[in-house]
Amino acid sequence: MLKLRTQNNVEQVFDPIRKKWVTFTEEEKVRQFFILQLINELNVPASHISVERQITVNGLTKRYDIVVYKDAKPWMVVECKAPHIPLTQEVLDQAGRYNQTLNAEIIGVTNGREQKFFKIGFSCFAPP
Repeated sequence: MLKLRTQNNVEQVFDPIRKKWVTFTEEEKVRQFFILQLINELNVPASHISVERQITVNGLTKRYDIVVYKDAKPWMVVECKAPHIPLTQEVLDQAGRYNQTLNAEIIGVTNGREQKFFKIGFSCFAPP
């Protein structure tokens, strides 16, 4: 269940992963409902979820939305968008760029209305 409050005329939600109050934007709504889905429906322990952390991708500082860890390694990367943002190839490419650094098995995108997830096949090429 989401914990909401209004402070200085700004609606906020308590993020159980970051353990702090954040502005309840349209994108944050999608992020928080996906976190609830992970915890309540998929039984992912909160301690295995990371939210809005910085990473370096191709020398640039970026911030991913959600990473789920399995066996202490990134397992799933999720890019969250506001409901009015269509899940285009560009959005999927964004999650894919984050995954160049994270090497997760699954990448996904969601806008709360639609979700697309893909299992990534990592393979090594060994010349003959």
